[in-house]
Amino acid sequence: MLKIKQKEKFPSELRMDIVSNNWVVIATGRAKRPETFKRKKTDRKQIPPKNCPFCKIETQEKPTLIFSNGKKITGNKKVPKNWTTIVIPNKYPAFIKTGALDEKIEGSLYKTMNAVGFHEVVATRDHKKQIADFKTAQVKEIFDVYQERYLGIMNEKFVNHISIFHNHGFAAGASITHPHSQIITTPLIDKDLRTAFSTAQIYFQKHNKCIYCEMNEWEKKAKRRIVFENEDFIAICPFASKTAFEVIISPQKHLSYFERITEKEKWSLAEAFQIVIKKIYKGLNDPDYNFYLHTASCDGKNYDYYHWHWTILPKTAISAGFEIGTMMEISTIEPEKAAEYLRKQ
Repeated sequence: MLKIKQKEKFPSELRMDIVSNNWVVIATGRAKRPETFKRKKTDRKQIPPKNCPFCKIETQEKPTLIFSNGKKITGNKKVPKNWTTIVIPNKYPAFIKTGALDEKIEGSLYKTMNAVGFHEVVATRDHKKQIADFKTAQVKEIFDVYQERYLGIMNEKFVNHISIFHNHGFAAGASITHPHSQIITTPLIDKDLRTAFSTAQIYFQKHNKCIYCEMNEWEKKAKRRIVFENEDFIAICPFASKTAFEVIISPQKHLSYFERITEKEKWSLAEAFQIVIKKIYKGLNDPDYNFYLHTASCDGKNYDYYHWHWTILPKTAISAGFEIGTMMEISTIEPEKAAEYLRKQ
């Protein structure tokens, strides 16, 4: 039996995520030094540009949006040679934008409906250069594209939520190495986000304050989990991190709807994003990672109590039986130490 002296720190700690009400395990008894999370230097399997579908963009579906060096390109029948970011329909979509939902009940238990929605790919021009290599203006263009497409599809009758996400590396689900993001719309709002909406609404009704703003204010006082901040955004390793080196980037002021972001805010967000991704790239030796947006849904309801944000999740461990069976994640580094390490990069 493990004996703990009264003054010694307990070897593991359970922390609760106050938004999801999920618990995570910070297994300090199994703690690793930050440096040990670095990805081993192995060559990623690269598809040569001549075989890459995004390098041969003329073979893909007709673009829905084209940008070139920060400017939107309009009126072109063909893709211009100087494109820098492009949006195309996914060739193998999970959601299809034609047809009706056609909701049905099978027996007395099961519900079905057609997966109606948009499924698009946002590709940047360079075959190898990723966000960690980008200048701030190039990152800002990506957010220009995200916002433009969001505004372009949010009012479709079958669109109730828009998911924007990016997979980097095979372990993060990227089947094509050419850097790209995806945009998927759904007629539904997933359980995790519905829980976040509900928690934020209840907290706002009870305290007349935003729970995310309260967390950000506490983090600025504590100063232990901040990775970076500027005038408009703050990046933190959350108190109950789901994975080692998780980072959340959120607005300093209360903002509920990502699509309403201003030009100034996009530049600030691009700066924060580029710096944080660069720190993760350098500190963890270019790890596989996901990032995704959580924002108010576009189903016509009022979400003024919510606070949009981006989550970056490096792939530093593999979920095993305990994590999958209990939905309780185990992290072997404290968020405070992870943030300290990233700040130094």
